[in-house]
Amino acid sequence: MQSSRLGGLKHFGGLQCAEIVTGQQPEMEFPEDFNQLELLDTHGHLIPRGGSGLWTESKDEEKETDEEDHSEEWYLAKEVELSDKPAELVLWAAENNRLPTLQRLLAADPLLVHCRDEDNYTPLHRAAYNGHVEAACTLLSHGSDINPRTIDGWTPLHSACRWARAAVASCLLQSGADINAQTNGGLTPLHLAASSFKPSFAQTLELLLSKRHLKPGLLSSSGETAAEVARRSGPHYYLFEMVEDCIGVIPPAVST
Repeated sequence: MQSSRLGGLKHFGGLQCAEIVTGQQPEMEFPEDFNQLELLDTHGHLIPRGGSGLWTESKDEEKETDEEDHSEEWYLAKEVELSDKPAELVLWAAENNRLPTLQRLLAADPLLVHCRDEDNYTPLHRAAYNGHVEAACTLLSHGSDINPRTIDGWTPLHSACRWARAAVASCLLQSGADINAQTNGGLTPLHLAASSFKPSFAQTLELLLSKRHLKPGLLSSSGETAAEVARRSGPHYYLFEMVEDCIGVIPPAVST
């Protein structure tokens, strides 16, 4: 397995993208029944959320729902700092919901919408995990891929569901996001939404469970369905019980 760090910026077909500098590391092997959700329970606060490949944040410093407050002067200074790095700036603007900056950059170079950081997060991933509906809609209107994958196989919908961003998840689903997409560890957005005991995740679960094309029986690499995850993770299993007889049932097409 290779580790990567962010290097300089290079042009590829008119797009300034982050240059990845790789170093060879000993390959890590995991058993087939390795449970990624157990890792989420204990180290979920260390998941790279775009540009955080070193995973240095401590659990005490975790802020999953509350963003740090900054003054407008701070944001403007940050934009000046990144002004000669448009790829980094568009990723930062999406993460911080800086809509005028985002729109200006995409108007100047539409291909910036496809930029990725060292963990393969796109601007849409960053807007998704921070719950920025306006930024997500702006990116989609400028041609962002709806199902791009990170190095761990996460789509923006996975990111939205992992951090209980129901409004963004709804936007992504309406735009064609794959509700049954599985990560490298076999996790669906439903698995991630079901893995938390926090009350804020109930709305995200309700949203996913209401979708007629949902496949709730998909198994993670550890052999668990999302309902089984919810049963052992907290108070939200009742949502699965409420829809047990109807989820995953798609009515046959009516012939005319």
